Amino acid sequence: MKTVVKLTQQTVLGEIESVLDTYPYHPYQQAFAIPDLRQELIAFVLSRIPCLYYTMSEGQISLPEVDKECSLNYKLPRSPLEQQLHVQNLIHQGIYSIFQEKSDWISDHLCQAVQPGSEPSHWFG
Repeated sequence: MKTVVKLTQQTVLGEIESVLDTYPYHPYQQAFAIPDLRQELIAFVLSRIPCLYYTMSEGQISLPEVDKECSLNYKLPRSPLEQQLHVQNLIHQGIYSIFQEKSDWISDHLCQAVQPGSEPSHWFG
């Protein structure tokens, strides 16, 4: 029996975590902790890379049998390091694009998340 594991989403999720760790907590990590924005970033990256599969037994499985929605209109770079850098670059592009597109919404949402009582006092000048 053959088992096929789709690696693309798992790989992208791990890379998103790694890349976001390099950004400041406010506003980037805070913004992408919002489930809707996180999903948008995941969708941004996944829509720009081909699906990756791993077959866990002998034999070949043709791609159309596994997932007809996944098309390979372009190829990832050949080396694993180039592939990782390509995915990381797409994540940076996605972060930039989403921030540019939704900057007002992000600002409003993050400002609402701050509790009035937890802000620093301006009383001391």
